[in-house]
Amino acid sequence: KMLRKKIFLFIVAISTLSLLLHQGIHSSWYGSWEPFYFSCPSLQSHPAPGLKPKHTNVAFLKTHKTASSTMQNLLFRFAERNNLTVALPVQSCAHQFCYPQTFSSHFVHPHTLPPNVITSHMRFNKAELQRLMPNNTIYITILREPSAMFESSFTYFYHHCQSFKRVRDGSLETFFADPWRYYQPKEKDSMYARNTLAFDLGLDKDRPAEDEEYVRASLAEVEKVFSLVMIAEYFDESLVLLRHLLSWDLDDVLYFKLNMRKASSKRSLTPGLAAKIRSWNSLDAHLYDHFNASLWRQISALGLACVAREVHVLRQAREKLMRSCFDGTVPLLRSASQIKNNNLRPWQPSGKVDIMGYDLPANLSRRYSSQAQELCFKLIMPEVQYTQVLLRSQSIRYRRGHPLRPPQQSHPLPLSIRKTSPRH
Repeated sequence: KMLRKKIFLFIVAISTLSLLLHQGIHSSWYGSWEPFYFSCPSLQSHPAPGLKPKHTNVAFLKTHKTASSTMQNLLFRFAERNNLTVALPVQSCAHQFCYPQTFSSHFVHPHTLPPNVITSHMRFNKAELQRLMPNNTIYITILREPSAMFESSFTYFYHHCQSFKRVRDGSLETFFADPWRYYQPKEKDSMYARNTLAFDLGLDKDRPAEDEEYVRASLAEVEKVFSLVMIAEYFDESLVLLRHLLSWDLDDVLYFKLNMRKASSKRSLTPGLAAKIRSWNSLDAHLYDHFNASLWRQISALGLACVAREVHVLRQAREKLMRSCFDGTVPLLRSASQIKNNNLRPWQPSGKVDIMGYDLPANLSRRYSSQAQELCFKLIMPEVQYTQVLLRSQSIRYRRGHPLRPPQQSHPLPLSIRKTSPRH
């Protein structure tokens, strides 16, 4: 498996020059990239893009600390461009579907029905989603290497998860010296402290690691339901597979990274600590290892060289778009306090960690059309604010399609009834 990845990275480097010489791809702005064809062999389950209409019914299970906010933003923008309906949470659920409760269609705002796309945080419930979504919906999710993910979660959810708050010195080493001293399985937010990926997928996060039959059945069920399980460490490669699966264009999979921590809040893990994390999150580790291998089998089936070229084109297009939005430069990440526009400030989980965001240059409005400005704005809009924007726009559309009926003319009650009716 490692040899295959090294070969892939070598092909990426070699194909750069070949691509520039032979493909001749140019762009002036988002949406204006010329069609490109790599003669990729099509997978039976992944038709080549452009050969049939785009698939627009998509359910993305947004897992925690896996680059899923970036993927959600991509899906929000795709839905808006194609006039699709995105299922959004009722207001009592905030911007998530009442997580960590198991998903129910009752959590969906009535103004966002019937949906084409669903992508906000939830605990997966196949039966409820299949009742809600169209029959031809394609299910997608994303996983991340468990030790890196747990390190991120420990920092991000430290003040929200009692299992973490009990660790007085805020140290991963202290937690893993005796995890059962701090972890209480029945607590409300305990899913952040063990097998979070499995929990998000609707699985039993506390099933004993020795239960191999449960592990096999869980892997088989996830593989049966999800047409693509993306891998955060190979995000661009995953997007190439997604593009082929859904018959989308290059423009549809462009993105800027969102919801990133400040570099100073990240820490490297020793091999020993990483092994302890994987052992504690053994179900997550099984899921990741299985679907990481599955991803590379799909990449090999599509063609290593083909995927390498598409990854390169995607990165070129993203960099060009980024420079267009940020006055010809690569933008600097900013802390929330440095971002002037409230609509671009990412949510901060606590004072322990700083979630970074972007601020657009002041002169953008003088250089680009309102449509181009909106694209740049939406590309960097955080999850909470974008959810609110979508709910407002879809509520307006809903009301236009469902005008209030004029009140019926009231008729006076017969005198005998009015005399005997109680007063309220």
